[in-house]
Amino acid sequence: MECEVACALVKTGEKDPARSRIRVIDWNQKGLFLPVSCQHCETAPCLAVCPKEAIHRDPADQRVMVDYDRCVSCRMCMAVCPFGAIGFDEQTRMIVKCDLCGGDPACVPRCEPGALILSNAYHVHDRRTRKAAGRVKSISHGPTQTHTDYLSEKSARSE
Repeated sequence: MECEVACALVKTGEKDPARSRIRVIDWNQKGLFLPVSCQHCETAPCLAVCPKEAIHRDPADQRVMVDYDRCVSCRMCMAVCPFGAIGFDEQTRMIVKCDLCGGDPACVPRCEPGALILSNAYHVHDRRTRKAAGRVKSISHGPTQTHTDYLSEKSARSE
């Protein structure tokens, strides 16, 4: 995927998607491609589990960052990440995760279908997000309707 190549190029100088900080899961039998990257969780398990306190929150913009001078690559952060968003670079022997490229992610403009956006988590309530979430849910759990689905449909009808 182009977003993975763009990320790897910015972060490593190589066009090797395996060294990217974003992963795209190809769920091709269902026609879905799911981007996976750090969500910079409010209560980040990776931050809590790091034995060297190498993972910290940037107070300026709340990004979850890695201090590579402190990191010992124990990979405990990889084990606790609920999104599987922390990787390991075999060449550098260090963990890797999205740092949002300092606020201007290289992957976003290179995303061919336009699925990636940089947005405050509280503002991600647009129709595309609800539709994509519904597709994933129906594929993984079958066509059931939840209270959230009802509210989303009601909101979409009133827009």
